This record gives sequence, C-alpha cells and structure tokens, in this order.
Amino acid sequence: MSAAPIHLGGERLMLDPAGVLHWPARHTLVVADLHLEKGSAFAAAGRFLPPYDTRETLSRLALLLRRWKPARIIALGDSFHDRHGASRLPPTELEALHRMLSGIEMLWVLGNHDPEPPEGLPGQAAEEVRDGPLVFRHQARPPASRFSALAGGEVSGHFHPKATMPTRVGGITRPCFVADGRRLVLPAFGAYTGGLDARDPAIAGLFPRGARLFLLGRERLFSMTAAPTGQPALTGTAPG
Repeated sequence: MSAAPIHLGGERLMLDPAGVLHWPARHTLVVADLHLEKGSAFAAAGRFLPPYDTRETLSRLALLLRRWKPARIIALGDSFHDRHGASRLPPTELEALHRMLSGIEMLWVLGNHDPEPPEGLPGQAAEEVRDGPLVFRHQARPPASRFSALAGGEVSGHFHPKATMPTRVGGITRPCFVADGRRLVLPAFGAYTGGLDARDPAIAGLFPRGARLFLLGRERLFSMTAAPTGQPALTGTAPG
C-alpha cells in the first residue's frame, strides 16, 4: 500500500489510503471519527444495525498500528458515537483496545459526539493538541477566525469528506482527505460513518482558494483538485 506525502506547516506528513495520517517526525498516527459503538447507540434508539461496527473499526486500526508502529496516536474527536459509548464496549473489544494501546501514548481530542473523556481507557483527553507548528482539533476553524493569521497548520476531522471522481466508466465516490498548504481535513475512519460531499459549503468554505482532494483507494490515493469558491467545484480524472 502506497502512502502519499504532503507538506503542512513545514512538516512532511504521510496520507495512508486507509484514511489515516502518519507524522514520521513525531512517530504519530492520526485518525478521525471512529464513532465506536454507533451500532449500539442506534439499537438503544430502536434503529437496529448489525452490532459489529466497533469490532470492524478496531480490526482495521490494528492493521495500521502494525504497519506504522507509532509511539503516539491522536484521535481527532467523535471517537465514540456518544458520551456513554466507552461504557458500552463489549468485553472482547474493550480488551482488544487496551491491548492495542499498550505502550502507546494515546491522546483523545474531544468531539461533538463525545465531549467528555472516555472512561476506563488509557490516554489523556483535550479540546485540542498542539505540537510544533501543527494544531490538531475535531472541527476546523473557519478562515475568518484568528487561526487564519497564524503560522503553522491545522489538522481536523468532523466533516467525513467524500468526493466523486469522473472515470471512463462513470463517477466513483470515495471518502477523501481535503488539503491545502495550511489545513488538512481527514476522512472518517469508523465502519458506520457516512460522508459529506467536499463541494458542500461547510467543507468548501474552509478552502476559499481551492484544495487538493485525495480519494481513498484500495492500495493508493487518487488525487484531484477542488476549485476555489465560486468556480466549477471539481476538476481532474482518474485512470479508468
């Protein structure tokens, strides 16, 4: 599997086709929007889904830990689908999560779905994490905020971006990274997470000068451009 390098805030970062970010200089893996225990949250509300989302998400995450061997994980919020999600973890998944995080520094960024630290799990929780030139938060701050005048870069999740790439056999829609020289939005990693079109104003408005989209493929990323606000939204093609 081939990761794609990008530069943000002067730092070299690697975009993994599985939908996570690796920061080699800090031995850090960054993942967004796990939404663990979404299935059990829906079941409690009378909307039944197969109760295997947490198992599938953790299984995929375990593969990435073996691939990158990080010393630190930053989870960019909405790691659990609601504030009580951690308490609903089945014993098997709870044991697996403890085993996965053994010997790793775990930083839980708080999100809108999980505004409180997960109980009974290792790691520390924070509203945001700052390290060198980069800040990690759940939801990107709009360009008009004070952040836009600061040096460095911002890494966030929340929006579950996806995009459709034209091919000779029709459009293919995939989750995607959205990036420019100052900002990076990660796709959602959870098994039961949907997506928001990168052309939606909630995402496009964060990138008024345009952005690069990196669609997730099985073994590689497929890159295309998102035009500046007010121009045709997406350009580029992928191999058929």
